[in-house]
Amino acid sequence: MATRWGIASAGKIAHDFTTALATLPNSEHQVVAIAARDVTRAEKFAQLHNIPKYYGNYEQLAKDSNVEIVYIGVQNPQHLEVTKLMLENGKHVLCEKPLTLNVKQSTDLINFAKQKELFLMEAIWSRCFPLYQRVKKEIETGTIGDVKQVIVSFGFRMPDVERLSNKAQGGGTILDLGVYTVQFSQFIYDGEHPVSIKASGFLNNDGVDQSMSATLLYSNNRTATIVTHALVGLPNEAHVIGTKGTIKIPQFWCPVKIELPSGTIEHPLPEAPHEFNFVNSAGLRFEAMEARECIKAGLKESTKISHAESLRIAEIEDELRRQIGVVYPQD
Repeated sequence: MATRWGIASAGKIAHDFTTALATLPNSEHQVVAIAARDVTRAEKFAQLHNIPKYYGNYEQLAKDSNVEIVYIGVQNPQHLEVTKLMLENGKHVLCEKPLTLNVKQSTDLINFAKQKELFLMEAIWSRCFPLYQRVKKEIETGTIGDVKQVIVSFGFRMPDVERLSNKAQGGGTILDLGVYTVQFSQFIYDGEHPVSIKASGFLNNDGVDQSMSATLLYSNNRTATIVTHALVGLPNEAHVIGTKGTIKIPQFWCPVKIELPSGTIEHPLPEAPHEFNFVNSAGLRFEAMEARECIKAGLKESTKISHAESLRIAEIEDELRRQIGVVYPQD
């Protein structure tokens, strides 16, 4: 039986996720409803993606008995409220990253999902890409020796994009871009809590970070250097450096290619029925596949992005923001 999806939001990432779902068998994934605050946008979205039902508010989506799991693509500050609404009405949830604005909210949300005995997963799609598992396998085989350094950067020139520049929208590079760099270092270092975090960056006039540079120290003399930026484009690649060699990952947040000491491995993405807004968005299919498999198995969380891992990432993001001076009203 197909997993029946509801989509909360008619924005760009929701379009990409729904388009990615269309690359999977209809016998496994079906989008049965879409909701947005503007019913006209919801209707247009439904027409484009051939979705049978559309709603002008999220309450109606939450009460649609045909919806099994909801993808949350609303703005960051609404993640907590809309996800809770879906859980309250018996829906599993795949919530776009960051799960919430801070560790306090994330703890509240995860506890609520556990109370409701429903599946909840932060949509850190990177973790579900097949090449992530190949990187981990390469490290485990010892071909690059003991990993001592991770270097990862993520930045684009987009100083006026509101989701990044506006505090009311949960802006700043740490939550929008930094989550990818943090999750990558945590992935390589097996979710270990850093023993030390030192961060700096620049704030805009609204008090959110336009850049972040941080050094994370881990046990056994291991280090991660992470950088985000909204004023310049960065290399946007990751290097995992060991005592015997290096793994390079172009487009580390959605990789279709990795460069190993033994050579390059590629994992191309399928064609989709519509154009995407963001690079390699067909790869959003992997997180949908993970959610389906977890729900079929009766799991309430994914081992690839566990609740504990989401909380650890949120803790690091909170500390980065604290050191740089980014404070949200929700803090």
